[in-house]
Amino acid sequence: MRLHHLELSAFGPFRDRQRIDFDELGADGLFLLHGDTGAGKTTVLDAVTFALYGQVPGARDQVQVKALRCDTAPPETPTQVSLELSVQGCRMRVERNPEYQRPKKRGEGTTKENAKATLTWLDEPPEGEAPEGITRVDDVGAAVNRLLGMNAKQFCQVVLLPQGDFARFLRADAEERADLLEELFDTRQFSRIEDWFAERRRQRRAELHTARERSERLLARFAQVAGDEPGEDQDRAEWLDEIERSFARQYEHARAEDERLRQQRKQAEERLAQQRELAEKVRRVREARAELNELAALAETYRAAGVELDAARRAAPVGNAARELDNSTARLRDAERELHRALADCPDHETDGAAPAGNGSADTDELHARSLRYHQEAAVLADREQEAEQQRHDRARITELDESIAADLATDEELAQQQHQLPEALEQARAAAHEAEQAPERLETVTARCEELNASLEAARRLPETEARRDTARERAQHAVDEHQKARDQLQDIRERRLAGMAAELATRLESEAACPVCGSFEHPHPAEPRESSVGPDDERLARETETEYQQRRDNARGELEEAEREHARLREQLGERTEEQLREEFERATAERDDLRELADQRQRRAERLSELNNRAERLTAERTELDKRISAARSGRESLAETVDEREQRLREARGEFDTVTARRRHLLELAERLERAVRARGEHDRAVTRETEQREALARIAVENGFDSSEAALEARREQSRIDELADWLADVDRRDAAARATLRELPDVSTDTEVDTEGAAAAAEQVGRSADEAAGVLGDLGHRSVQLSELGGDLRQSWKELAPLEEEFAELHALTDVINGRGQNARLMTLRSYVLAARLEEVAEAATARLRHMSDGRYAFVHSDEQGAHGKRGGLDLRVIDDYSGRTRSTKTLSGGESFLASLSLALGLADVVSSESGGAMLDTLFIDEGFGTLDGDTLDLVMDALDELRAGGRTVGLVSHVDELRQRIPVRLRVRKSRGGSSLAIEA
Repeated sequence: MRLHHLELSAFGPFRDRQRIDFDELGADGLFLLHGDTGAGKTTVLDAVTFALYGQVPGARDQVQVKALRCDTAPPETPTQVSLELSVQGCRMRVERNPEYQRPKKRGEGTTKENAKATLTWLDEPPEGEAPEGITRVDDVGAAVNRLLGMNAKQFCQVVLLPQGDFARFLRADAEERADLLEELFDTRQFSRIEDWFAERRRQRRAELHTARERSERLLARFAQVAGDEPGEDQDRAEWLDEIERSFARQYEHARAEDERLRQQRKQAEERLAQQRELAEKVRRVREARAELNELAALAETYRAAGVELDAARRAAPVGNAARELDNSTARLRDAERELHRALADCPDHETDGAAPAGNGSADTDELHARSLRYHQEAAVLADREQEAEQQRHDRARITELDESIAADLATDEELAQQQHQLPEALEQARAAAHEAEQAPERLETVTARCEELNASLEAARRLPETEARRDTARERAQHAVDEHQKARDQLQDIRERRLAGMAAELATRLESEAACPVCGSFEHPHPAEPRESSVGPDDERLARETETEYQQRRDNARGELEEAEREHARLREQLGERTEEQLREEFERATAERDDLRELADQRQRRAERLSELNNRAERLTAERTELDKRISAARSGRESLAETVDEREQRLREARGEFDTVTARRRHLLELAERLERAVRARGEHDRAVTRETEQREALARIAVENGFDSSEAALEARREQSRIDELADWLADVDRRDAAARATLRELPDVSTDTEVDTEGAAAAAEQVGRSADEAAGVLGDLGHRSVQLSELGGDLRQSWKELAPLEEEFAELHALTDVINGRGQNARLMTLRSYVLAARLEEVAEAATARLRHMSDGRYAFVHSDEQGAHGKRGGLDLRVIDDYSGRTRSTKTLSGGESFLASLSLALGLADVVSSESGGAMLDTLFIDEGFGTLDGDTLDLVMDALDELRAGGRTVGLVSHVDELRQRIPVRLRVRKSRGGSSLAIEA
C-alpha cells in the first residue's frame, strides 16, 4: 500500500481545502509532519484512516464521526476527504464525507447531510472487482478491508501508529496477537484444518460408537436367544462356535422324538374315530324307536286336529261375509243418527225423532231449494264485503295521513330552527380551519426559533465556565511564559559562564607531551584553573533540556489559551447583548407558542372535516325542507279525496249490513244456514244407500255358507277359528308327519344296528388325548429349537461380520484421535500448541527476528527480541509470547519491564519488523507507507541518532516513513517536512524542503 494524494475540506481544524502530495513528501523516503500543539498533525492521520475506513484511530473514534466537521467552515463548504493510493498494483481514489448538520438552503434551521463514500479505479481494477467502482458506504468499507487485508484497528497497529496505540502490539496478549497475525498472514486455513480434524474425529467416533453398539446389540441378542453368556475371560469366537454346535445336537434329538410321537398320535386318533362312529349309529337307532312309540300314542289327537283344521279353512269365506254384514249394519245406524241430527239442525223444520221413512225425495228437493236461495243472497253480499274491507283500510289511511302531516310539520319547524343557527357556526368553522391551515408554516419558523434560543441558552449557561477557563488558561500561559523566560535566562547564563570558563575546561583536557588544541604548543606553563562559578557540558545540556521542556509547556499553555479564547469569543458572539434570563423567558414563550402551534397543526384535518360537515349539513337542510313541503302538500290532497270516497261508500254498506254489525257477519250467517240444509240433503242420501247395502250383505252371507258345505250361516260361524289357531294346527300336524318320516328313514338306513350295543368312547378319547399332549410338547420343543437355531445362525453370521468390520475402524480411529489431539494442542503435543498457534508462532518468530535487527541497532546492541513458545500460567497454551534479552544482564525480561523510551524503541522495532514480514508474505498487502505519531520526545540524543539511522535504512526498500512530532531536533535532521500551521481562520498545510 502506497499513498499518493490526500485532499481534505472542512475537516477537523482545516476549514479550507488542503492537499498533500505524498509522492513529493516521500521522494526522499522520510518526512516530518510537525506543527504547533492543536494545529492538526494527528488530524492528517485521522483523515487517512477516515478515508479508508470511515472512522478515526484510537479513543478519538469514541467521539461521533459526525463531529469531524470544522466549526468555522462556511455553510456552502462540504466536509470531505479524498485519498489516492495504490494497493496490490492498482491505483484508486476513495472519497468520503461524514454525516453532519448543514444550514438549510431555503428557510432557517439545519438539515442532515448523510454520510457518503465512493471508490473509483484510476486504472484497471483487480480481478473480481466491479470496473465502474463502488458507491455504497458499506461496500466501500468491505472493499478496503479486502484489498488491504486488515481492518481499521489492525491498520492503526501496523501502518498508522497513533498516540496511545503505539505499543499495543507489543503489549497485546496471546489472543489479540493471534487475531492480528491471522488477519495479516491469512492463516485461517490452519484453523479450518483444526476444525476439519476435530469434525472428522467426531464423525469417526460416532461411526465407531455406532459399530460398537451394533456389535454389542448383536452379542446381547445372540446370548438372549442362546440363553447363555460368555465368561469374562472366555474367547467370544470360541463361545459362539460351541453354542452353535450344542444347538445342532439338541435339534437332531428333538426331531427324532417328534417323529415317533406323531406316529403314536395318528394310531390313537384312528381308534377314537371308529368308536365315536359306532356310538353315533347306536344313538340314532335308539332315538328313532322312541320317536315312533311317542307318535303312536298321539294317533287320536292327530285325527281330531285334522277335522278341526278342515272345518276352519272352509268357514273362512263365511267369516269374511259376516264381517261385511256387520260393517253394513253399523254404517246404517250411523246414517240414521246423522240424518236425525241434520234434520233437527235445519231452520224452520220439525221432527218427532222417529227414523225417516219412505224415499223422502220431496223433502230433499225442498231443502236443496232453500240452500240455493241462501247461497245467492250471500254471493250478492260478497261485493259489499270487499267494499267494507276497503272502507277500513281507507279510514286507517286517513289516520296515517293526519299523523304524517303533523309529524312533517313538526320536523319542518325543527329544520327551520337549525337552518337559522347554521350561518354563525359556518363562519366560526371557516375561521378555525384557516387558522389550523396556517399553523405548519408558523410552526416551522417557531421551531427553528426554539432551537436557536435553546442553543443560545446553552451557550449562556456555558459562558461563565468558559470565562473561568479562559482566565485560568491566561494565568497558566503567563506563568508558563515567565517560567520559560527564567529557563532561557538560566540557559543563557550557563552558556556565558561556560564560555567564560572554557579555558579552564580545555585545561582539564591537556596532557603532557600533547599539543594544545587551541595554540598547538606542547608546553602548558600556566593552565587556567576552574572557578567556583564554572559550569560544564552536562550543566549546559541539563539547562537546555529544562528550557526545551518549559518551551513545550509554554506552547501547550498558549494553545490552551487560544482555544479557550476562541470558545469564549464564539459563545459571546452567539449571545450578543442578551442575558441568560432574557433568553430563558424568550425560550419559554417560544416553547409555549410552538406547543400551541403543534396542537393547532394536529387539528387541521379535524377542523377541515368540521367545515365540510357544516357545508354539507346546510345543503342537506335545504333539500330536506323542500322535500317536506312537497310531501305535506301531497298528503293533504290525498286525504281530502279519500274522505269524500269514504262518505259515499258508508251509505251502501249500512244497507248491506241490515241488523248485523258487519256485512261479513250477515254473509257468514247466510252461508251457515245454507250449509245446514245441504248437510240434511247429504244425510238423507247416505241413509238410503246404507239400507240397500245392509239388505244385500245379509243375502250374500246365507249363500256363501251353503256353498262351503254348511247347513246354515250359524253353523259356519261356529266352525270359524282365529288364524293363529289355524296356523298352530297346521304346524303341529306337519311336525308329526315329519318326525314319523325321519324315524322310519333312520331305521331303514341302519337295519343291522342293535339298540343293546355298548361302545367305550371315553377310554379311546383318554388314550388319544394323552398321546396328543406328548406329541404337542415334542413339536413345541422342536419348533422352538428350529426357530432359535435359525436366529442363532443369522445372528452369528452378523456378529462375526460386525467383528470383522469393527477391527479396522478401531485402528483408524486410534490413529485419527492421536493426530487430532496433536493438531489441537493435546495428547503427545508437549507444548500444548495448536496447529494454528504453531503456524502463527512461526510467523511471530520471523517478526521477532526482523524486529531484533532493528532493536539491536536502536538500543546499541543491548536488547533483542526472543519468541517464547513456553506454556502459559495455569496450564494455558503457549506459542505467542514475546520477550526481550538484556545484553547487560544476559537474562530474558518481560516487555512490560521496559522503560518509556525503551518501550518506544521496542514498539517501533516490532512495528517495522512486522511490516517487513508482511510485505514479504503473499498473504498480506505490501505496506510501503508507515506513520509514527509521537514518542521521540522520550529519547535522548544518542538514542535518537540510532533510531534515525534505523529509519534511514528503510529507504533502501522503497518504503516511505512519516514521523509526526514537534521535537525541534527532528526538524534539523529531516529535510523534507509537512508543516501544520494554526490560525483563527483554520489550520493550513505546507511542504517545506
